[in-house]
Amino acid sequence: MNAELIKLLEPVSKEEQRILDGNRQIDKEIYATGRGFTIDSSKMLEKGHLIDIRTHTRFVAFPAHKHNYIEIMYMCKGETRHIVDGGTEILLGQGELLFFNQFSTHEILPAGREDLGINFIILPEFFDEVLPMLGKENVLSNFIISTLRQNAESAAYLHFKVADVLPVQNLVENLVWSLKNQQPNYRQINQTTMGLLFMQLINYTDMIDQNQPGQYHNYLAMKTLKYIEENYKTASLTDLAVEMNQSVSNLSKLIRNITGSTFKELLQTKRLNQAVHLLSHTSLSITDIIYMVGYDNTSYFYRIFKEKYGMSPKEFRSMENKDV
Repeated sequence: MNAELIKLLEPVSKEEQRILDGNRQIDKEIYATGRGFTIDSSKMLEKGHLIDIRTHTRFVAFPAHKHNYIEIMYMCKGETRHIVDGGTEILLGQGELLFFNQFSTHEILPAGREDLGINFIILPEFFDEVLPMLGKENVLSNFIISTLRQNAESAAYLHFKVADVLPVQNLVENLVWSLKNQQPNYRQINQTTMGLLFMQLINYTDMIDQNQPGQYHNYLAMKTLKYIEENYKTASLTDLAVEMNQSVSNLSKLIRNITGSTFKELLQTKRLNQAVHLLSHTSLSITDIIYMVGYDNTSYFYRIFKEKYGMSPKEFRSMENKDV
């Protein structure tokens, strides 16, 4: 990370100084209200803000907690050790990103002075503004964001080992700088930068930590969705099973359990989305479009298109052109 940003972020905070002075416990009142330890976004964010950052509190263990927002932790330098849901230990190294959903419980072991981490505090509605950038009904980005919103044990976190991915590092640095400086148009800049960050992370789903069973399932789902995204015209479950060293039946079951849809349904969604894009933005014939998205049976295409959109492709195109 840029040396000037490091210099801005690394000074000992008032909370950390109190800890160094001998009070070796986290003051929960700074973070939460009521019983238990759920960190409250209203204490972390200014009113009206959907996203902000704070440096992780060092020198003492941060006890097990939940939060009513989505959290992303990024290590500027050094490392931190996290324990998720009472059992899984994660080592977060310099330049890596750790996404926590709203329902996971995690604690953080003591960090030293040179272990500088940043917590991004993000309300779920922030992503409602980011999603349109990623493409209408983009199944891969939708899956990642829904993973962060859902209450599922296997989806408690996503660990991206992207320390060597320069565009990801640059975008995180830009986001930190924007949040710290809040120049004019900072809201739009933050949303745009986060959208670009997600676009890059979608390209590097193979860098998700696969060592834990739940993480492997997330990796498998995103590998499937990325495969469909890039190969929708010729994609086949058999070819994907060979690529992933899985049996067709086992892979089919895993995809259904993780995504809630069959491989065929996911592929059909992608193909229809692409057909809609071509109908709306090109003058290609409908027959050519049907072929380009991977179908050779026009009658079948017309039937599934009408089932989803309630009209024929020709009617859809006419309606889109009418609205222009």
